[in-house]
Formats: sequence, structure tokens, C-alpha cells
Amino acid sequence: MEKKRLMSKDEIRKFIKDNDIKDIAGIEESLKRMFSSVIEEMLEAELEDQLGYTKYDYKSKMTDNSRNGKSKKTVMSKYGETEIEVPRDRNSDFEPQVVKKRQRDISGIEDRIISMYANGMTFSEIGNQIEDIYGAELSNETLSRITDKIIPLMEEWRNRRLEEVYAIVYLDGIRYNVRENEQVINKTVYFAVGIDLGGQKDVLGMWIAETETSKYWAKVLSDLRNRGVKDILIMTTDGLSGMKEAVEAIYPETELQGCVVHVIRNGMKYVSYKDLKEFSKDTKSIYQAPTEESARKGLNALKEKWSEKYPLAVNVWEKSFDRISTMYQFTPEIRKLIYTTNPIESFNMQLRRKTKNRDVLPNDTAIFKLLYLAVVEIKKKWVMKVKDWNQILQQLKVHFGERVSKYL
Repeated sequence: MEKKRLMSKDEIRKFIKDNDIKDIAGIEESLKRMFSSVIEEMLEAELEDQLGYTKYDYKSKMTDNSRNGKSKKTVMSKYGETEIEVPRDRNSDFEPQVVKKRQRDISGIEDRIISMYANGMTFSEIGNQIEDIYGAELSNETLSRITDKIIPLMEEWRNRRLEEVYAIVYLDGIRYNVRENEQVINKTVYFAVGIDLGGQKDVLGMWIAETETSKYWAKVLSDLRNRGVKDILIMTTDGLSGMKEAVEAIYPETELQGCVVHVIRNGMKYVSYKDLKEFSKDTKSIYQAPTEESARKGLNALKEKWSEKYPLAVNVWEKSFDRISTMYQFTPEIRKLIYTTNPIESFNMQLRRKTKNRDVLPNDTAIFKLLYLAVVEIKKKWVMKVKDWNQILQQLKVHFGERVSKYL
């Protein structure tokens, strides 16, 4: 590769003298002017190439088109706002590539803004950063328009085709404050995270909860089905109202597992601090039991010991037992994956870190936009398949038979 020639010391001295450079600011201003001059020359060369003749070389002209003056345009460059003159042609056929028509950013600043937004910075914080770096003031409206450019990509992602079968799907939500009709209301965004037959995790979709009813969950599951998901082997959720009926309607063969950790937490709320350790130890005889039969014995023992003192805590376990008992039919390796929604709660925790600066979001679009960008960033780290997946897949194949084997 040929080494690029740098300016000689004499050329540098002449450049400093000609531009009266006395400090760093003078260097930046001179480079800014030089930058715009180079851009203008490149645009002139592009037009010359398209017309087929140099300026004033009319003998070589083989077209009825011709130059038609210049128009001024302000663009954002790495030197801040820069004014350039763009040559025009009489037929308006000229389509410059160095700086395209309607292009205002030639610095990559928009990518930087979107990246900052994805990492949880507010418009105010982004605006301050851009002003410090580029010396340009960008309004919240401008920043919103820039981040709106990812909406088509977001919608494409939300409607993309999915795998035909998922071994496990976790469904859980995260709450956000949203301004609506001049009021701040609380909304829950639900995420589905799936593990496919290759052992890879993916975020299958996100939905804003309207009402937690079987009709709403049927709509969510229908979305997955319409996007190509024919089968879900096991679904793990918290105790979402109406979910059981929706799963039976859309994916009738799916095994529905309740989150044990949520049951543990809900029960502990009714237990005195001095009894927490002992009560917790007794519940382990339920959720760590090797079989459903031994788990029921553990539940009966819990009732006998604690019903009188903590009836509400025991009632939590009684009401939840059927919902969490699906796991007892599976091997320890599979049970470890499905007994809790922790995998998606870990994902939610990462989302919260990226959105912690947003006390109130202006609308549903802003929620989706922010969370989509956060999902893209988080998923970059999901490169490894689930630990010991080959063994787990064989166990799933034995348990579910053709529902797995026909896709392998």
C-alpha cells in the first residue's frame, strides 16, 4: 500500500501563516474551512463527471444539460456546522453522492445520537453532549426526529418472522410512567424471550398491556403464531390473569409453568422477620421436591405447621401449587430452566439500567423506540447458547417426541 504524503514542514508553516493561526481554535477553524473547500471540489468533480465536460470546455460538451450556479447548504460535520456550496445543473439531474440531496449530517452525528439514546441518555443530556463536542444546539424536537428514523427498523423487527418452534418462552413485564391525555399513567410493557431448538435466546416481541385478560393474552400469542411460531413446548410466566385460558386456546399442547420465585416472594410478604428463615426452609420441601407426590407432602407439612400463624402465606402456596407443578415431570436440567422467569427478569434488569433516567415517557411510540434500541444493545451479548444445551435437547426430544424431532 502506497504511503500517503504528509505536508512538509515548509507547507505547514505557510499554512499557519496564510491562515493567521495563533491557537487551537484557529487550527480548528482553518481545518473547517479547508474541509468545506475539499467537499465543494469533490461535488464539482462529481458534476463534471456526470456532464462529461470541464467548466468552460464547451468544445467537449455532448449534452443539452449544463451547470446552473450553486446553492448554499449548511451541514453538520465533525468540525461542527459547516456551510458549503453545492453545484446545480439546469435539468436537475445531478444526484451528488458525497453529500446527498436533503442530507444534512456528514459527520455520523445521527448515529452517535441514536447510540446515546439507546444507552439511556435523555434528550437534554444528549443535547449538552452534542453542544460540547460540535458546538451545535439541537432542540428536543430535532433529536426526536433523528431518533424517529429507527421506527421503520423497529416495526420491521416487531413484525419479523420467527422460528417455527421454541423450546421455552418466558413472558414477563416492566412498568413505565407514560404521559397520556395530560396525565401520567402507569403502563406495563411485556416481553417474550424465547430459547429455540438451537439453544439460542432471542427477544420475540414486546407489547404494551391494555388489560391483563385472556383476550389480551390471546392477542399476544396470536401475534407470535401469525409470525410463524407453530409450537411452544414450555411457557414460563408469573401468575398473569387469563394466561392459562389464552395458552389453551392458541397453543393447547404447551406446558404452562408458573414462576416459583414469585410464589416464594408473595408468601414471604406475610411472614414475620423472625420466622422467615424457618418458613423459607420449609417451602424448599415443596419446590425442591423430586416428584409432585413428595411436593404435595411438603405442602401438607407446611399447612400443618404454619396455617394457624400465617394463613395468608400458606394460602399463597396452596393457590399456586397447580400452577407451579408442571416442572415435576421434567429432569433437573430442564426444571432449572423453567421454574422461574429469572432469565427474563435479568433481561428486564438490563432494560431498567438503560432506561433509569426516564421518569416519564411522552407516549407509547417513545416507549417502543427506547426499548427497541435497548434490546438491540443487550442482544449483542447473546452469542452463547444455553449451557449443556445438547443434553437438554435430547431430554426434550424424549419428552416431547415428534414435536421436537421433526424440526431437527
